[in-house]
Amino acid sequence: MHRQQTIIEESLKAIMEDEEFLPDLKAQTREQAYSSLVALLSTPNHVHKSFLRITLENGTIVRIPAFRVQHSDTVGPYKGGIRFHETVDEDETSNLAKLMTLKNALHELPFGGGKGGVVINPKEYSVKELNLICKKYVQYFNDILGPDKDIPAPDVGTGEREMDWMMGEFKNIHPGEPYRNSFTGKSVVNGGSLGRREATGKGVYFTYRYLLKNFVSQNRKWLRDTENTFAHTALDHADKKLKVAVQGFGNLGSVAALEAYQCNDLQNRIVAVSDANVMLYNEDGLDIPGLIQYTKENDGDLPTTEEVLQENDLKAEVRNRDDLLELDVDVLFLAALEDQIHEENKENIKARIIVEGANGPITEEADKYLADKGVLIIPDILANAGGVIVSYYEWVQGREAQFLTEDEVFERLFNKMRVTMDTILPQFFGDPFPLRQNCYIHSVMKLSTIMYRQGKLY
Repeated sequence: MHRQQTIIEESLKAIMEDEEFLPDLKAQTREQAYSSLVALLSTPNHVHKSFLRITLENGTIVRIPAFRVQHSDTVGPYKGGIRFHETVDEDETSNLAKLMTLKNALHELPFGGGKGGVVINPKEYSVKELNLICKKYVQYFNDILGPDKDIPAPDVGTGEREMDWMMGEFKNIHPGEPYRNSFTGKSVVNGGSLGRREATGKGVYFTYRYLLKNFVSQNRKWLRDTENTFAHTALDHADKKLKVAVQGFGNLGSVAALEAYQCNDLQNRIVAVSDANVMLYNEDGLDIPGLIQYTKENDGDLPTTEEVLQENDLKAEVRNRDDLLELDVDVLFLAALEDQIHEENKENIKARIIVEGANGPITEEADKYLADKGVLIIPDILANAGGVIVSYYEWVQGREAQFLTEDEVFERLFNKMRVTMDTILPQFFGDPFPLRQNCYIHSVMKLSTIMYRQGKLY
C-alpha cells in the first residue's frame, strides 16, 4: 500500500473516533461514511492517458506516453503541475494528484488536485520538438483543461517557457474565450505572477525558518516542558550553528539554498549541494551565489571537476552525488525526486531535521524509521506548497487583470504559510503524531466535512 493511502486511512480513523466530528453520523452510518471517504480520497475521479504523436526534426515519428490525472474537485477546479521526466508513469502521477488534493486542502486553497506527466527526458529533445510536445499535450487533453476545469502548472522538467507555449495553444483552440488563467507558472509578460519561479524554494525555506526561529522563540518554555521528542529536536537546533546539505540544485533547491545562505535569523552553513551529476562539498561553507551564477551560464548544471571550480574561483571538493544524504550534517533539504531516502540507506541518515522540497522523497518505511528516531521531518504537503499558493495568486490576478508587485506576492505567500504553520504546529508538538500525520489529519478533516456537506457520502 502506498504511504499516502496508509496515512489517509490512519487519519480518517483518528478523526472518525472523535464523536464531535460530524456528530450526526452514528454507529453503522458512521462506519459507512468512513468506508465511503476511504474510497473517495483513495482513488482519482479521472485518469486520462494518451500517446502524443510527434514528428522529430530528423523526420522520425514517435509516440510519447502522456498523462493527466484528476483526483478530486471537491473544493474547486483541478490544479497541479505537468512533469517532463523519463520516470513518469500512471501510478506516480495518480499519487502526486492525490497529494495535490491534500496540499490544497491543508493550505485553504480553492482547488482540487490534479497532476500531469510526459515520459521524456527534455534534454534529449530540441527546442522545436519540445514546443511541439507541449502543443500536442494541450491538443490531446483539450477537453478536460480550462480556467475553471483543470489548471496545470510547471513541475520537474518544465517551466515558464512550456507554460507559455501551452497557454498559447489553448488560446488558439479556444478563440474569443478566457485563456489567461488556463495555465499558471507562465512568464510575467504572458500574464504570469512576479515571484512564481522562486515561490516553491522560498516557501520551503520559510517553513524551516519559521519553525526554528519564530515558533520556537514564541513557545520555548512550553516546548521545553513537553515530552514530545520532536519539540526537543527543534529546541536543540534553534540556537546552534547548523550544517546544511541540499540535494537537488534546480529551480527549487538553488532558491532554498540561497535563502539559507542569506538568512540572518539562523546560523546556516551550507556545506554540500548536489545535482544529477555531482556533489560539491566545503566544510567551511559553499559560495551559493557563485554556484547559482555558474548554473545559469551552463544549462543548469553544477561544475563537475576541480579544474572548472578553480577557473570560476569556487572552492569545493567534487564528490559522488549519492553520498550527500549520508553526510554528518544537521539539516537536509531534499529538492530532487521521489524515494531518495529508503530501506537501504535510512539507517545511515545523520541529519536530525529534514525538509521535503520534493514530493515524496522519503519512502514509507524510512519515514517511520526516522520519525521513531526523533528526526524532525517537515513534510512535502506543508513545505513545498509555495508554488501552488502563488499559482493561486496568479490565477486570481489573471481573472481580475490586476497584478501584484513581487514584494506583495511574497508577503501574501509567507502570511498564507504562517497561518497554516500556526494551525498545525501547536497540534503537532502537543500530541505524539509526526508532523506529516498532523497535516494529513487536518486536510482529511476538511475534505471529509465538505464531502459530507455536499451530500457525497450517500
